[in-house]
Amino acid sequence: MSDSVIVITGAGSGIGRSTALALARGPHRLALVGRREDRLAAVAARIGSLAPDSVAPTTHSCDLANPVAVQHLSDSLTEVRVAGLVLAAGGVAQAPLDGTLGAIAHAWIDQLQLNLMTAVLVTEALSDRLADPSAIVAIGSIAGTRGGGSYGAAKAALVPWIRDLARTLGPRGVTANVVAPGYVADTEFFGSSMTPERHERLIGETYDGRPAAPDEVAALIRLLVSEHGRHISGQVLHVNGGALLAG
Repeated sequence: MSDSVIVITGAGSGIGRSTALALARGPHRLALVGRREDRLAAVAARIGSLAPDSVAPTTHSCDLANPVAVQHLSDSLTEVRVAGLVLAAGGVAQAPLDGTLGAIAHAWIDQLQLNLMTAVLVTEALSDRLADPSAIVAIGSIAGTRGGGSYGAAKAALVPWIRDLARTLGPRGVTANVVAPGYVADTEFFGSSMTPERHERLIGETYDGRPAAPDEVAALIRLLVSEHGRHISGQVLHVNGGALLAG
């Protein structure tokens, strides 16, 4: 294997983008993965301006819920050693258009595809390229503990899966953890659903009276993929200003 990379999914925006920028000056090359090539190119250009002497990141447009697309991604990374895998792809699927069981089933399956299978498929595809040691970090959510319908259920499902990875890959020096943010400002996640009333309610649940910034979540991820995080594994690490304790 001729190169060592950290693979970041969902790297075109939000927490994935902030993580890529936080790791720009790190010892490993970055492989930026997402659905929107233009967003990935913009992040790669920003990294180039932040760390002009570093090796340029590669960009990979991929629908991570599609097994065929993930296999193509894996094939494009055949010659690399994966030092870190940051699973930040995800989102909120469209709510059921009606109350029929068929519509409800599709909505739940879409949530699982977006928030669980995007992590599972890429991890399985790259598992034989994980370095010893290396780190896997999946982005969960406060909703996976407090409750949040189909979205919360999909994020909660990351936890037993990650703990199994921590157990089975631990002897190789591979760590696996979930980082579970609460309300994070300046991302696309909430879209038009973030009304002033909802903003105030979510802020009111925190102990420090503010949302998290994407850079704060990225800083924790940076620790977990570094040599200083080698003894942290099988954990759910919450970043929510105390809001988890409000409900």
